[in-house]
This record gives sequence, structure tokens and C-alpha cells, in this order.
Amino acid sequence: MKVARGRPGAGGLTFGLGGPWLNEVIDETGRQVLKGVSRSFYLTLRMLPVPMRGAASLGYLLARTSDTLADSAKAPYEARLQFLDQFGVAVSGDRDAPRWPVSILNSVPDARERNLLEGSADLIAWLRKLPAGEAQLVREVVEIIIGGQRLDLKRFADARREHPVALSDDAALEDYAWRVAGCVGAFWTKLGFLTLGDRFSISTEADLLERGIAFGKGLQLVNILRDVGEDLACGRCYLPVANPHDRVALLECHARWLARTIDWVREGERYAATLKSRRLRAATALPALIAKKTVESMAGATWDRLHTRIKVPRSFVYLSLFRAFTTAPGSMSR
Repeated sequence: MKVARGRPGAGGLTFGLGGPWLNEVIDETGRQVLKGVSRSFYLTLRMLPVPMRGAASLGYLLARTSDTLADSAKAPYEARLQFLDQFGVAVSGDRDAPRWPVSILNSVPDARERNLLEGSADLIAWLRKLPAGEAQLVREVVEIIIGGQRLDLKRFADARREHPVALSDDAALEDYAWRVAGCVGAFWTKLGFLTLGDRFSISTEADLLERGIAFGKGLQLVNILRDVGEDLACGRCYLPVANPHDRVALLECHARWLARTIDWVREGERYAATLKSRRLRAATALPALIAKKTVESMAGATWDRLHTRIKVPRSFVYLSLFRAFTTAPGSMSR
């Protein structure tokens, strides 16, 4: 996509808000942030039809900004909650973007995410320039995501490696997956029908909403199941077990949720198969194919395997992209 260049050394992001700004949605810094935090989703956004691309890209960058605030582990818990709430109020349209104190900016080690945080005023300005219907969808999904991030902060406020905290039950895990990712599947569906109308899918909006929510939850579960070891090192256990130190119980719970994740990811493939545009079908299928490969790598995982970072090779990403582009409508779900 085209970029609207910011001033050299300006630090923040400068988005193309004038003229055909839906085509000029992210400057070079924004593109590097997207590529750095999620190479597959960066490709997904670039493949989207232009009418969907602006709101989808902005929604993702806003969610990454709130995630950066929530994950600034060096900042005090109370400060993170406070600034997350302030950012949520700005997204809702009731206030300008907060001015982040140096202490918060310095608590973000990744320079690309720090630049994103510094550019939050540009993101809020961009949101206010979106057509009303698209802006409402973006606000709706980001507010749900921020709610999930606040819940996460509170739940693990006292979690430590020596004293890990686990989710209470299956319902809590599914609720969390909905708040931070299932809602994105609903957003994607509503945005598609809003901006493309009957050019979006051969299916109905009601059918796709259900599949989109399952798909989003599946993608989140892939991350949770892949990162069990890393999360435990921080005292977080998203798997609902009575004792996070019980390796046998963790492996059994992991296998059980892996089976459910496979079903949800398949819903993503079925979702993609209904989409009319080749580019849109590829953009939607790519995360499903990568998730499917990751899930396959975790099948029968041992305790040591759960502590080894599972990463899909770049070659597979591009092979999946080719497959998604060349597959006919309706055939991916077979």
C-alpha cells in the first residue's frame, strides 16, 4: 500500500488523512511495526480489498497499542490499568489520546512498539476520519479487546513464577478468547458486509458471524497453547488446571484444548472458502493455514516441547499464501 511519509525523526506515526486516505493508511513506521509484531497479519492486511483495509489496519494498530500498554511489565500494575483506561476513553471518542509519561515509554523495550505508543494521537485522529459505520465497528471491537486486557491484568496482578495463577475453568478461557480474538472475527465479518456488501461472501452475515467468532478464538488458542512455557515463566497459566505445577494435568488440559482449537481453526478455513474476492479469500485463509500448521506441530507435545518456541518457517508462510491465492472458492473447506 502507499505510505504517507512522516517527518524524519518525528518519532510518532503520521497517517494519510487527506485525499484518498483509505489508500494511504500507514506510513513506513507503521508498516515496520506491523511487520515486526506479526509478519503473517501484515501480509493479511496488505492483501485486503481497499474498502476494508483502512478500518482493519487501524483496528489492529489500536489493539496493538492497548496491548503494548497492558504488557509494559516494568510499569506498575496500577499505572498500566490507569493508562489503559485513558486510552479506552480516547478510542470511545470522549477524549484526546493521552500524553504518555516517560516512565511508560521507557517500560516498552521494543522500539517499534514504543513508536506506535508515541503515535497514538495519530491513530485517534485517523479513527475520527473514518466513515461513521466503520469507526463504530472499530470502537466496538477495540473496547471489547481492552476489556479483555484489563481482565487479564487484574487476574494476574499477583502472579509470579513461583506462584502461578491459572484460569478458573473452561468458561473463563473461552470468554478470554472471545474478548481478545473472537470479537475480531465478528468485526471482520461486519466490516466486510458493510464495505463490500454482496461482494463479500456467498454466505449470509449470520452464518459467517458464528464461524468468524470461532475462527478468532481458535487463533487465540493457538497462541495460548504455543506459549504455555513462556507464560508459566511469568506466573500466568491460561489453561484451567487446579495446580499449574502439575505437569501431567497441564499436558492433559493442553491436549484437550488442542482438539477444540483444531475445530475452531477449521471453521476459519470454511469461512475463507465462502469469500468471493481472491485477495480477500487469501487474506483470510493465510492465518488459518499457519494456525493449522502450528497446531500440527503441537500434537502429542511433551513438557520439554511446550518450552520450545514453535515457529512456522517463512517458506511455509509464502507457500500458504500461494495456495490461498490459487484455491477456487468453496474448495478450501473440503
